[in-house]
Amino acid sequence: MDPITIFIVATLMMLANGWVLGLMRNDFPEALRPSAGTWRTATLLLAASAVLYAVQYRLPLGLASPMANGLVLLGCTGYWRALRQFYGLPDRLWLLAPAIVGIGGIAWFAIARPHTGMRVLILSGSCAFLLLACFALLASQKSHDGARSRRVMASLFAAVAAFTVFRAGYFLLKGVSPSFDVTGDGAWINMASPMITAILPVVGTTGFLLMCSQRIGRQWELAASTDYLTGLANRRTLVAVGEQRFAQAGARGGGLALALIDIDHFKAINDCHGHAVGDVALRHVAGHLQASCSGADFAARHGGEEFVVLWDAADSRAARAAGERLRRLVATRPLSVDGLPLAMTISLGVALKNEGDSSFDELLHRADEALYAAKTGGRNRVEVAG
Repeated sequence: MDPITIFIVATLMMLANGWVLGLMRNDFPEALRPSAGTWRTATLLLAASAVLYAVQYRLPLGLASPMANGLVLLGCTGYWRALRQFYGLPDRLWLLAPAIVGIGGIAWFAIARPHTGMRVLILSGSCAFLLLACFALLASQKSHDGARSRRVMASLFAAVAAFTVFRAGYFLLKGVSPSFDVTGDGAWINMASPMITAILPVVGTTGFLLMCSQRIGRQWELAASTDYLTGLANRRTLVAVGEQRFAQAGARGGGLALALIDIDHFKAINDCHGHAVGDVALRHVAGHLQASCSGADFAARHGGEEFVVLWDAADSRAARAAGERLRRLVATRPLSVDGLPLAMTISLGVALKNEGDSSFDELLHRADEALYAAKTGGRNRVEVAG
């Protein structure tokens, strides 16, 4: 198969991928649509460049090839922008700088001072920079995103960048002609170029769709396990984690403490300030509980104005001390409403797993009894179940 045919086949594959992505774009969540739209545009730009490469010998050499080079740079810039949008990074005008500099340099050495070697160097350098920028962005998300599709995408960008640099070095060492001769010793690299170029718009688009799919899956999992208002684990997750921790504590003989927490006079906050402020108050307390957690500590919303915190505690003294830290944290950091402080307190009922507990529900029930004692005893206090 000759290079021209390969370019035509690659173009058809790119167009097909762009078409599929266009069909699927409206099925994506609103947050992913800008990224999907930019990726599709970048794919179509590379398809247009492949068309120009395929017909370059039927057009003036100083016209088709520089235009195709420019489209490649804009396509790579589009992929960089699409990935930034995918990860919620802002748009910046300087993203266009590598493409603008590259297009300007290519035009200068194609029209004003024709020099094929400089064109190859500028195009390859600009492309490699953009591809490595995409690789670096994907690699930087390692701690936030363990998706295998992200690692595959990073590998694709790195591989294409490496080939781009190799191709430039090959052409410069061989002394490529202005026509980029596709016969003789250099034919193999001209045949490889369109195939490697098609990796990102073809294989890369599949990888991008997998990234979107995995993002949607994680969002559904998060929605199913998280309280929408506070961001803490919901009751369903609390039960699952609680039963697991209860079983682990029994197996290893370790301590497990549970604090059932209630916001004092929460109804009065809703009645005096409205439910919107009540929601802010719930998030305020949830934020303090989450901030207090470390290591194996676990915080969840039990329902209404009640929360639960699990932590390891060896005895009732350690459990009471942990509860007191939570109580003081909320009491000493009031909520601000219209610039004015709104004092808030919490009552805590704490229970430690003991030999008489046969299930997590029993531990939770004893903590509820201790909470009732804390509320009837004056609120803003910690009671530990006997």
